[in-house]
Amino acid sequence: MLTYCLAVKGSMPHLLLLRHAKSDWSDPALADFDRPLAQRGRRAAPLLGRFIAEKKWRPDLVLCSSALRARQTLDLVLPELPVGPQVRFLRSLYLAPPSRMLSLLHRQPAATGSIMVVAHNPGMEHLAFQLLGGTPPPAARKMAEKFPTAALAHFKVSSWSGLGGTPADLKDFVRPKDLA
Repeated sequence: MLTYCLAVKGSMPHLLLLRHAKSDWSDPALADFDRPLAQRGRRAAPLLGRFIAEKKWRPDLVLCSSALRARQTLDLVLPELPVGPQVRFLRSLYLAPPSRMLSLLHRQPAATGSIMVVAHNPGMEHLAFQLLGGTPPPAARKMAEKFPTAALAHFKVSSWSGLGGTPADLKDFVRPKDLA
């Protein structure tokens, strides 16, 4: 499969943290892992996909929770991207704490220019704030209010192996309501 490499020689890798879109809670008997997207989530996910494509933040690799709502979110984002990334579905990302996500990112090849993680709160929000380190940039103001479903945080990072050791550069934070 061909992939678009966002990194150019000497540039910093990009990390996209995408929280799954709004899920459907109408069936109380359904296991949390098996909850599908709600109609609102099915509308929001393609908006984020188009936004990622417009910004040219095309991931080389997507690490996605194997929970149904995360897979369905990704299924609606990917068609909006001009080139398909390599995708890995991982049960370990289901309700993963930041430490587990960091460990997974640390193991990615240095040559990978851009990675998108599609997972769940509270881990996504906690990881995003952990990556900021010191004083949050202006883009973090919206993120501090809430990291809602289908929200996307875009970071430039120094390296995958060193992620979390030095503050990452939050470039943007966008919510579905910012795009509607």
